[in-house]
Amino acid sequence: MNFELPHIPFRDEQPRENGLTMMMDKGLSWRQTENFIDTASHLTDIVKFGFGTSYVSKDLAKKIEFYKEAKIKTYFGGTLFEAFIARGMFDDYRRLLDKFKMECCEVSDGSIVLAPEQKCEYISTLAKDFTVLSEVGSKEAGIFISPAKWISMMQTELAAGSWKVIAEARESGNVGIYRPNGTAHVALVNKIISNVKVENILWEAPQKSQQVWFIKQFGANVNLGNIAHNEVIPLECLRLGLRGDTFFDNLPEDIVSKFK
Repeated sequence: MNFELPHIPFRDEQPRENGLTMMMDKGLSWRQTENFIDTASHLTDIVKFGFGTSYVSKDLAKKIEFYKEAKIKTYFGGTLFEAFIARGMFDDYRRLLDKFKMECCEVSDGSIVLAPEQKCEYISTLAKDFTVLSEVGSKEAGIFISPAKWISMMQTELAAGSWKVIAEARESGNVGIYRPNGTAHVALVNKIISNVKVENILWEAPQKSQQVWFIKQFGANVNLGNIAHNEVIPLECLRLGLRGDTFFDNLPEDIVSKFK
């Protein structure tokens, strides 16, 4: 960092396994990509090309190469995987990953219905050649998945070969692990982490209030995703207690009592 400051939470150096920040690229130009890398690559672990944007974005290969040179993992959004599966084109999807030399991929069933064993078969097959992230939860508002099913799916998919399981929230942050108003399903999250190691979960948290909540619950090194490109630096400040929302979280009690 630019200067010394005590009482700052420890953050692993990159490449790291925990405390991940996943940025959602929803169609940055290659020049914006260069600017983003110059600004925030040191704080970004993974970039997801959101939903089907990789199909229509210009200079995709060029952007992927920029991210790769910056040592940032990239993957296509799960919706694109589902678009291939719905069309019976799994082998074509694997060839697509090879064509763009992708290191990671996402397996999801947020828009289509897959039997759990079929989803795990996709995970196992892809895990032989790629780092797999699998997403649990529906993109449909109002669909309730019991905590027991969340837990079972996460455990099964990790066993099948997923590196991390993603807790669904969409880019809007109002489905899955969140209520329609964007607040967390606290009981659901608590039941999940009682049965699945928190370091194995990447929580989608596009809204600042959601990022604050997870950092307060699980600390600076919680895995967070669906972060906008211009919110990566603000998120890191939240992690480090350098914004008002988390300012006192890592300070000693004598300082807190003096100033709070």
